[in-house]
Amino acid sequence: MRTTELLDTARTPAWALVICLLLSACATSGPPATVATTAPPQWYASLPHNGSLASLSQWWQQQNDPLLVELIEVAQAVSPSIVSARSNIEQARASRASSEAALLPTLDAVGNLTRSVSAPINRAAAAPVNFGQLGLQASWELDVFGQNAASLDADRERYEGAQARWHEARVSVAAEVATQYYTVRTCDKLRLVADADARSRAETARLSALATKAGFEAPATSALARASAAESKARATQQRAQCDLDLKALVALTALNEPVLRQKLEVALAQTAQVESPANLFNVPGVPAEVLAQRPDVFNAARELTAASFEVGSARAQRYPRLSLTGNILSNKSSTRRVTQGFDTWSIGPLAFTVPLFDGGASEANLDAAKARYEEAAGKYRSTCRQAVREVEEALVKLQSTADRSGDAAQAAEGYQASFAGTEARYKAGLASLVELEDSRRTLLSAQSALVNLELERRSAWIALYRALGGGWTTAAPHAAPMVFDIPESALPAWH
Repeated sequence: MRTTELLDTARTPAWALVICLLLSACATSGPPATVATTAPPQWYASLPHNGSLASLSQWWQQQNDPLLVELIEVAQAVSPSIVSARSNIEQARASRASSEAALLPTLDAVGNLTRSVSAPINRAAAAPVNFGQLGLQASWELDVFGQNAASLDADRERYEGAQARWHEARVSVAAEVATQYYTVRTCDKLRLVADADARSRAETARLSALATKAGFEAPATSALARASAAESKARATQQRAQCDLDLKALVALTALNEPVLRQKLEVALAQTAQVESPANLFNVPGVPAEVLAQRPDVFNAARELTAASFEVGSARAQRYPRLSLTGNILSNKSSTRRVTQGFDTWSIGPLAFTVPLFDGGASEANLDAAKARYEEAAGKYRSTCRQAVREVEEALVKLQSTADRSGDAAQAAEGYQASFAGTEARYKAGLASLVELEDSRRTLLSAQSALVNLELERRSAWIALYRALGGGWTTAAPHAAPMVFDIPESALPAWH
């Protein structure tokens, strides 16, 4: 026996269809997805290097230091922050897929088996009845008010934001490795300065001891020379210890074996043993304001703001009626007393219309919470924009300051070197005292150390600018469609 059951949609009352159309026209929307900010009016969505690891390496290659590029690549491969950022991308992708699935019908396989016995007066005549059923069951909640669509849009925004945070993690690791690498190199240069000073003072102490033994100098003068040599030797020892600590920090960042890293650094330092002028290390002809938008944190804050806007619309839609449709296709079979009957059934419907009447204020509370999260996202976006501008300006000021001081620092070191050479010659000729020599030497050491530290300061300012701009920059504005964030704040209360 075969039976069919069908809900004839052609006979559905016309007023029901009209209501559905009117309700869909009233689909809710969130508050403004954009807010006013004091940052530049246009933000470009493109990220530096287009998010490419190869392009990121090429950007660092302008330093003409292959070891630096290698260390950055190695550190990015083992960085836990990058692993965490990649995990966040996968989670955001899964959340987006889940939201996409909510817009589609669901299909389930169903099956059941039942055995029953009727109990007539004559129990001996009772016969068991076996009934089996197997089929497919579908259901679909029509997104009339856009609740699920808004959730999907929010997840899409957060997925893009997670990708930007991954780039931010890569930029942070690159900047951290570069800073530590230059710190190690600067420490090595300071070690060379300290060792040279220690050798010079040791030689002076030796000559002073000979002069005292011959009766040409007082014992106090020889004691002063020995004390100065001991102090310089201790300073050199301390500097070597600091270099070892800096190297171990670089080992922790890159996860390379310390002997291997030491060997690589020795080769790199031997190839670039000449003193570099900090004034010519970097050339920054200009930084367009538009590239501020390539900062991953600004990009992500904008995505969070837009996602929060969609979530307000989704929360508002929860308070409106729901429309759902179900259907099934089933194959049935029953047997009793060796008599088997099979029949199939299928149905479409019912088309259910559910109107929420009372939920204890839960939906209203959810909407208020979504609005509060939107306000929080808007505040964070404005704050992120202001912080971005501040960091770029501070890096530019430091970069310019180090450039302006470079010439004076080099001239001072050169002048003190000439002064020390003259004083040393006078001391050896007996025309200058040891006190004068030590004072000149101390001034020269300070000037040489300042010159080396200025080089590190300039490199650090350059790295800070790299990081403040989200990972590099070009003199031309990025080619991307602008996203204008210029909604006045006075418009915000309209959606409450």
